[in-house]
Amino acid sequence: MAVEDVSLAIQPGEIVGLIGPNGAGKSTLFDVLAGERGPSAGEVLLRGQRVDREPAELRLARGLGRTFQIPRPFAALSLVENVMLGARAHPGERLWPNLLAGRRVASAERIALERALGILDFLDLGPLAREPARVLSGGQRKLLELARVLMASPAVVLLDEPAAGVHPALVGTIGQRLATLAADGLAVLIIEHHLGLIRDLCARAVVMAEGRVLCTGTPAEVLADPRVAEAYVGRPAA
Repeated sequence: MAVEDVSLAIQPGEIVGLIGPNGAGKSTLFDVLAGERGPSAGEVLLRGQRVDREPAELRLARGLGRTFQIPRPFAALSLVENVMLGARAHPGERLWPNLLAGRRVASAERIALERALGILDFLDLGPLAREPARVLSGGQRKLLELARVLMASPAVVLLDEPAAGVHPALVGTIGQRLATLAADGLAVLIIEHHLGLIRDLCARAVVMAEGRVLCTGTPAEVLADPRVAEAYVGRPAA
């Protein structure tokens, strides 16, 4: 799905819902923002700097993280090992610091481990920290993927359907933790078909249809818009 003339901004501490029918272009927009696809026109700005020509890994280093609708953790690694993979610029990843400054590398490893364990505790995965990721439910895998992104200390996170296929109790946990992260200044753009989560979390929702922005407003405003109903069901609302 091509995306055309889409313009939106997210402020620190804001959670914005991105909704629309299947095929509206939401995931394509995420691919462009995160660096999985290059835009043919337009700009992607992060903290006022253009990043649309940068690869995904560099955008992550600059503070733009992304989760996927279907998480793919390293099943044989423990949860804490999976999360530690998200650490940015770890000195142990480079040969010479590893050889010449072993003590500094070991200290950084301890700090990363403590941070990873803290993130897992925050997301209610602490008791499973040493278990292999293969034991997790689908919802827990989504929490683990969020944990790995948070390990990179992002300023903005793009969440692709974090509540899809998730037990209602875990949906509540995801919502609560996202609200806490936003209160600490994280900006979140969330694709979600779970409209209850959008209503509870988002002060603003953006509706896409056929690759364009259809309307923007509070969740209540956009869900009451007849154009939104028509986009979802394919005919004018009664």
